[in-house]
Amino acid sequence: MRIYFVVAAGGALGAVCRYSLTAVVTPLFQLGFPVGTLAANVVGSFLMGALVEVLALIWSPSEAMRAFLVVGVLGAFTTFSAFSMEAVDLIQQGAVSAAVVYVVASVFLSLAAVFGGMRVFRVAFS
Repeated sequence: MRIYFVVAAGGALGAVCRYSLTAVVTPLFQLGFPVGTLAANVVGSFLMGALVEVLALIWSPSEAMRAFLVVGVLGAFTTFSAFSMEAVDLIQQGAVSAAVVYVVASVFLSLAAVFGGMRVFRVAFS
């Protein structure tokens, strides 16, 4: 049962961090699509890649700590459901081009960020 509380605590932290990032990034960039969610997903993907390498190369935390970081913090920080809803909202508003840019940018930048995070920490700790 303890693991559920650990995940919940990580989720609370990740959600607050995502909300904070979105609140800062959104007013800075008016690109016609939800930049805050895109930023959270790309940053979270980079952090996931970095964490994978750190866990593989230099740190072997407890199962509870892994769950806190991966499922809790990063799971709540990134958000596929918000991404999906925002893409649908753009389409329903008739902003199909913006929706396509948002979807493509989200997928490719998030994948690139995972690889980037892995690469940075693989090089740093190898």
